[in-house]
Amino acid sequence: MTTHQVLYTDPPYLVEQGVCDPSRAVTERAVLGSDVDLRFGRHRGGRFEITGDSLHERAAGSDVLVVYRCQVTPELLDAAGGQLRAVVRQGVGVDNLRPALLAERGLPGYNVPDYCVDEVATHTSALALALERRIVPQHSTLVGGMFDIYAGGVPRRVNRATLGIVGFGRIGRAVARRLGTFYGAVHVYDPYVGQDLAEGYGARAVGTLDELLSTSDLVTLHCPLTPRTERLISEKELRTMKRGSYLVNAARGRLIDPGALHKALDEQWIAGAGLDVFSPENPHHDELWAPVLGHPGVVVTSHRAFLSQEAESSSRRRVAELVRAVLDGRTEGLVGRVGAEAGRQ
Repeated sequence: MTTHQVLYTDPPYLVEQGVCDPSRAVTERAVLGSDVDLRFGRHRGGRFEITGDSLHERAAGSDVLVVYRCQVTPELLDAAGGQLRAVVRQGVGVDNLRPALLAERGLPGYNVPDYCVDEVATHTSALALALERRIVPQHSTLVGGMFDIYAGGVPRRVNRATLGIVGFGRIGRAVARRLGTFYGAVHVYDPYVGQDLAEGYGARAVGTLDELLSTSDLVTLHCPLTPRTERLISEKELRTMKRGSYLVNAARGRLIDPGALHKALDEQWIAGAGLDVFSPENPHHDELWAPVLGHPGVVVTSHRAFLSQEAESSSRRRVAELVRAVLDGRTEGLVGRVGAEAGRQ
């Protein structure tokens, strides 16, 4: 007998070749059990409808909402109704989970904060080393018919360079351990962690963002998107970076001002950028990204730093287990509880 209703608003792993197939939700059904009416957002035209009446109709009566890219809004919560117990984010970031809004409504929010640490640290390192060793211009030149060891320019010796990490949470620390082994020094800026912590990872904490930017040869971003970090890297910050330095972002697209980044690349304030994230998520939907994507000093990927078979499997199971725990009232000490302060740092 069905006693609970759960809506997954936009689960991408149910989509194959443009078609959403609910029968692929094997993990979710196995964990949640037969007493759950498992529903999914409407998928048509190659995408999930993550706003509007269709979404709100499907949310009505939900005990738990599970969101991926879908934004939590007052309208969505109102549509779900008074029996809504929690909202779960299928991922690490919490900006679209809207923790402060949930707190206002007295609703708990959860995420999966550590399921893809290995993947994002690896992907960040790959982007960084591709920039350092000029892999993309070398590839393009060679497959284009020309053998030229100097295509893309002459790389530097990385163990004489400094890596700068902005944000020293789980992923920032993993990057320090992995990517940091290639560099002669690692600098860290994170106002929310103690300065001594960096030394445990072979790094040195600096007191300001400007100090990190002005002393690092490659800067990688690993901070959450909050009102304080939106457009964290804009024209002023890009001018502060060392000439010949690189910028890598596999965190959140809105951390960087695309217009300022284009100017920095075009006027050679910095040598290049490695980007996995954009705002909007598909950069082709905003013309400001076009000159960045086309710049020869840029390496880009389609927001997949988190992706692996293992990470996706872990995320799906852990989210379903979170939902089951909420339905069963087993919320004491659950990993992934997000406080309202997460949206205000």
